[in-house]
Amino acid sequence: MPVNYCGGNALRAEAVFGWGRQTVALGLAERRTGIICLGAQSACSGRKRWEEQHPPAAQALRQLAEAHAQQDPTFRTSLTSTRLTAQAALNALTEQGYRADQVPSLTTMAEVLNRLGFRLRKVVKAKPQKKIKETDAIFDNVKKKMPKRCHRKASNAGVSIVRRP
Repeated sequence: MPVNYCGGNALRAEAVFGWGRQTVALGLAERRTGIICLGAQSACSGRKRWEEQHPPAAQALRQLAEAHAQQDPTFRTSLTSTRLTAQAALNALTEQGYRADQVPSLTTMAEVLNRLGFRLRKVVKAKPQKKIKETDAIFDNVKKKMPKRCHRKASNAGVSIVRRP
């Protein structure tokens, strides 16, 4: 934005957009040099990812997910997907002997699998069967066996009118 609308001038970007000119100057310098400047706060702080905290468990998870990975059946993409759910991955890691403090929570496990490149998909549990010729005959037979419901006329017998003051 400062390059397109302010001629690359940080002071003008501050006046026009209300942005801090030091931040704009830093962004322009990063764009000019191609080097991204990280401050000490962002470079040295923050919680490490689960994969960095527990490398052996992450390697076991990667091997487990690769065992369940499959190619897209339509071959439209080169991506592989896994039918492994986050809950199944947690259960498999605990069966391999990893303690509860080494295994992430369910939502974190889903994020870890996504970061590792295994896109989670909903597992298809059952597909409805296609309609066959015998289906109509079965339903006709069921209709014949079922007694017809008796229909009552609508009456006001069950309705009471109360006059409120």
